[in-house]
Amino acid sequence: MSQIDTNSKLPRSFYLSDDVVALARNLLGCRLWSRHEDNVTAGIIVETEAYDGLTDRATHAFGGRRTPRTEIFYHSGGCAYTYLCYGIHTLFNIITGPEEVPQAILIRALKPVYGIKTILERRNQTSLKRNTAGGPGLVSQALGITREDYGVPLDGDRIWLTPAKSEDLPDKRGILATPRVGIDYAGDDARLPWRFRIANSGWTSPAK
Repeated sequence: MSQIDTNSKLPRSFYLSDDVVALARNLLGCRLWSRHEDNVTAGIIVETEAYDGLTDRATHAFGGRRTPRTEIFYHSGGCAYTYLCYGIHTLFNIITGPEEVPQAILIRALKPVYGIKTILERRNQTSLKRNTAGGPGLVSQALGITREDYGVPLDGDRIWLTPAKSEDLPDKRGILATPRVGIDYAGDDARLPWRFRIANSGWTSPAK
């Protein structure tokens, strides 16, 4: 059974690489933790998407766009970017790269491993299923992440990540790289293979 891990948090330096695509792959197998009202929950990251605002039309900060919502993109890596999608779902992203370089990684799916009772209560479920945290909006709901977590540092006590355990770490042949989901407006950039999934995982999102 998993134990709460607050001693091996990924340091802020981990997120400072300007290669957001490599970071999105490297996050597979890592554990995402949250603490909300004294409830700690966690899941293994099994699906991510990379967004590079320097060149990527799918990114909210493409072309140097700066608004109150996107300003967090220009902070140094290692903090949370949360926003409401379709007026319904809160999506959780990790800001990466050096200061003034707008990059982010969307966490699309988790395998729940800690705080299962709390996760199931949040999802109004009685047992773990693929759709417990198999989608970006479901990730946030399962872990209790909200828009109020916008800008939260990822090496603190609210949200943090820990390295992949050997049994959860996919080998290079065990990672699927495919186009991202729901970004047809991005033109040619919509075809970039920047969605990463652990192959044969039963916990990834169902999106084709």
